[in-house]
Amino acid sequence: MTSLVDSWPYLTTDLPACGGRIKSTPDDFVVEEIPSYPACGEGTHVYLNIEKRGLTTLEAVRRVARALGREPGDIGYAGMKDAQGVTRQRISVEHVDPQRVAESSIGGVRVLAVERHTNKLRIGHLAGNRFAIRLRGCTAGAESAAAEILAVLARRGVPNYFGPQRFGRRGTNARIGCAALAGDFEEALAWMLGRAANEDDPAERAARLAYDAGEVRGSAAAWPGTCRDEARLCRRIAERQAPAAAHWRSLDRRLRTLYYSAAQSVVFNHVLARRVGAIDQLLDGDIAWKHANGACFAVVDAAVEQPRCVNMEISPTGPIPGSRMDEPTGAPGELERDVQSGLGMTDVVRRTSDGIRLDGARRPLRVPLRDCTHAAGRDEAGDFLRLEFMLPAGAYATSVLREIAKNC
Repeated sequence: MTSLVDSWPYLTTDLPACGGRIKSTPDDFVVEEIPSYPACGEGTHVYLNIEKRGLTTLEAVRRVARALGREPGDIGYAGMKDAQGVTRQRISVEHVDPQRVAESSIGGVRVLAVERHTNKLRIGHLAGNRFAIRLRGCTAGAESAAAEILAVLARRGVPNYFGPQRFGRRGTNARIGCAALAGDFEEALAWMLGRAANEDDPAERAARLAYDAGEVRGSAAAWPGTCRDEARLCRRIAERQAPAAAHWRSLDRRLRTLYYSAAQSVVFNHVLARRVGAIDQLLDGDIAWKHANGACFAVVDAAVEQPRCVNMEISPTGPIPGSRMDEPTGAPGELERDVQSGLGMTDVVRRTSDGIRLDGARRPLRVPLRDCTHAAGRDEAGDFLRLEFMLPAGAYATSVLREIAKNC
């Protein structure tokens, strides 16, 4: 199966790998949100500090809403978290009794604390995340190898790749988004519904094989219950003679946006991959990122700004392409245009034919690694290497782990 996201180069490629695996048990992957502001203690909104296990953020929100007799849209949250592992994060709901919330019984969710505040939590209302992760099955000498890698990451920064969860289980969400942005909706649907691969889940593979063979009704019947969008789309294609563009537009807007976001993200990752060896070096024409406040500015003289880059005050950025994105000039601009052209996305990413606006943004090519520690240990499940570190909001722990393990 051809993917746009098979692998990305490492910053620490010259250092030995630790190997290992994560998430052998839920307690092997613990993430705790770092709020961007404290609750003030008064107001109509109730902030819940929760701990969830084995649930996505959206599923936790649904369960909390059900327990409180509210709609999921009434619940605010600052960031999305994976289902695998243990997550401690804040959510909010307005006009409820704090005592009732504290005493609620919610499967898979434990309420740790309840506070009042004056506004609903929104995406981005967090300063970062603190991680405590156990790697198991590491190679001999993993502790010293990890120390060397962490020292490089702390000094030069962590490559800010979008993680694999951004691109879906098959790694093909970007293929779908790129095709749709180019107006090739038949190709987008083919990647979404067909293009069977040996590594697919058997039931899902049967559905994809049927679609590849032109048996759309058979495909609709074969999709497992977890693939409702795919089954629904196949039924529509089988029942209605319409252009592929019309079938694409019938998809839920959030799902189409997810595919477009994956396409934008893969552009960024490809640009980062081309610059990862010089991730801490500015170029004339760069758009630089201020880590203190997220502001951006054009780099006129890289030599003048480079000391601030060395000190992790600023960093070069890559593109989240869209109509409002600032474009670099000089060599950085040429590189970004070359990447987009190679992905078949020259200019088309600035608009979609189905009414979804892509504003775009700049994203730092690297992020600071803070408060990182490591230690070997052993528990009832065996030996492990424990890693603790902090990353800013929007950065993925997998970006650190892949540099250490070098097995993804």
